[in-house]
Amino acid sequence: MKVISLISLCLLLSLSCNNTKETDGRTDDLESATLYLQNRSPLKPMAYLELPLGSIKPEGWLKEQLKYMANGMTGNLDSIYPEVVGPRNGWLGGDGDGWERGPYWIDGLLPLAYILEDEALKEKTRPWVEWALNNQTDEGYIGPVPFETEPGPERGLQRGNRKDWWPKMVMLKVLQQYYDATGDERVIDVLTKYFKYQLKELPNRPLDHLTLWANRRGADNLQVVYWLYNITGDDFLLDLGEIIQEQTFPWTTIFTNKENYNDPTTPWHYTKLKRYPFDSTEINDLTVSKLGGIHTVNLAQGLKAPVIYYQKSHEQHYVEAVKKALKDIKKYHGQPQGMYGGDEPLHGTNPVQGVEFCSISEGMFSLESIIKITGDMEFADLLERIAYNALPPQASDDFTTRQYFQAANQIELSDRLETSFQTNSHKGTDFVFGTLSGYPCCTTNMHQSWPKFVQNLFYATPDGGAAALMYAPAKASLLVADSVNLTITETTGFPFKESVDFEFSLDRVASFPFHLRIPSWSKNAEILVNGNPVEVSAENQIAVIERQWQSGDKVTLKMPMTIKTSIWHEFSTAVERGPLVYALKVTHEERKKDRGDIYREFNEVYATSDWNYGLIQSELDKLPESAQIIENEWDGRYPWNLENAPLEIRLTGVKVPEWKEVNGAPVFPGFWDGYYWDGDYGEGIKKEKIVLVPYGCTTLRITEFPTYNLK
Repeated sequence: MKVISLISLCLLLSLSCNNTKETDGRTDDLESATLYLQNRSPLKPMAYLELPLGSIKPEGWLKEQLKYMANGMTGNLDSIYPEVVGPRNGWLGGDGDGWERGPYWIDGLLPLAYILEDEALKEKTRPWVEWALNNQTDEGYIGPVPFETEPGPERGLQRGNRKDWWPKMVMLKVLQQYYDATGDERVIDVLTKYFKYQLKELPNRPLDHLTLWANRRGADNLQVVYWLYNITGDDFLLDLGEIIQEQTFPWTTIFTNKENYNDPTTPWHYTKLKRYPFDSTEINDLTVSKLGGIHTVNLAQGLKAPVIYYQKSHEQHYVEAVKKALKDIKKYHGQPQGMYGGDEPLHGTNPVQGVEFCSISEGMFSLESIIKITGDMEFADLLERIAYNALPPQASDDFTTRQYFQAANQIELSDRLETSFQTNSHKGTDFVFGTLSGYPCCTTNMHQSWPKFVQNLFYATPDGGAAALMYAPAKASLLVADSVNLTITETTGFPFKESVDFEFSLDRVASFPFHLRIPSWSKNAEILVNGNPVEVSAENQIAVIERQWQSGDKVTLKMPMTIKTSIWHEFSTAVERGPLVYALKVTHEERKKDRGDIYREFNEVYATSDWNYGLIQSELDKLPESAQIIENEWDGRYPWNLENAPLEIRLTGVKVPEWKEVNGAPVFPGFWDGYYWDGDYGEGIKKEKIVLVPYGCTTLRITEFPTYNLK
């Protein structure tokens, strides 16, 4: 096995304009002069270049978050969920579960292990990687060994469809990350052989030959094909890419379709669409607006599909299609935390509708993929919103339980909730905190979110510079200029504080650009170098500081945060400040429950404080003066709970007596605005001070508030 250090890997990938590479008897000119892997012609050059896995290390609370994962479900799922990810798993050569859930787990565990440099976790990933690399068939197939006769059902396991293309796509991502961390050349050999196998097989056995999932998620396959092409230059990979693109669900068309009146007639419409070759009438009728037309996780993964192919096509309309889709998602299904209502199928804007954990994980990965390719910071703004609002509260602090669904407004998490399309099929467990509540796919797929976010905090630039596009306490090591070693230490209380500090350590003086993202929510941002303000114009939300740098140089980015409001479902109001959405502080108690069924023990959560408050429009009109910002004592420790919340916003609100829960859900009261009773304010209307905390710090919450015209 060939294993090389991260720095050696960087140097091996270092290209010059005069370099050539021989591949299958053909010599290619390598056009890029980058220090890190860049797209090879005819692919469009990437705006930002990913650093090898392990180059970026979390610090402060972010490191605590990853440690919780290592000590919780991520690091111990083989003992928590052994029936699926234990030794019987088909990806370990066993006769057990052989579909997506095993690779899902490793897709999060492997980057976590290498980011933390945790040898015990690396050892847990090793059998999965080694089995995939060492058990490829002569024809090129990788994955669980197909049964001669499809087995009968075994409770809790997905044993059949072993030749389905979809689960292979997850393992492709795993192997790519493993190569990025280790440089193990076996990965290149195995993937080359596998993609030749795909090239031969796909014309007769298309992506959706066994299930629909691979045609919806073909971009995951195409992304790794292009990555391998950038390393080997093998032309057959471009041919394979065209086949995969043709057989992948036509997301670009769907995202750009005009609204129509041909609506689905069932929430499961997405399962009834014809497979490849797709029916043009069905495709042309489908838009993001439809309830039931699109599966939420497929949508999260499909968001990147047009942009992945944009690398080959160079046509801007592929990027614009995704931007339109994001606007439509927000309009028809959006919630303030950056996600969308979708409990398997899309389900509208009501703030009691569920947001699936898998949609968060895959949506973040799609946005991270898009940012590198386009350099468009509109996508980075959304990634930041999801990561710092939607992601933290969906798993318990110790990462031992999770919600299948979360909602913007949730004041009870119990098995009596009836707001989900999945309520009956999951026996009411959609919103409770458990290990196998709802669908267990999220139990295995939740783990990629935080590690991959860390991996995308910093990038290299094609001209030998460095970029910080997402902000969190971290440290990055990379090569800049003419292979100068740079370490950037980022110290910050972001997303709660307005300032981010970067300190540079170099092995010699060097000139290179440093890119900083200026979020769209921040006006009058200020940049200081060694304490002195510098005038840098931000184009497309990117400020570029070009100068000669030396060890000890410091850069400070100040991003003023102001309180503002936004309008959501049925004219309700959400309160925001900077990257964070704020929600009513609702205290709670947890109660364990075990019904002795397949959903195992879970935690129900009940409110112990009042939650039925509205906002007052006259107070909102006077923001920010009418609000009080309270900075709690915070030393940078893990912040994502009520006890450690670094900030509070205090506003005057109004108690709404007629707003009552319906089977545990805070269904909005009758329409608000003016509060009238025979021309006067109703009896019992009382203005009170209410406390809002960052959404990510909550378990129970009201985020979308009815708003009243009271003086």
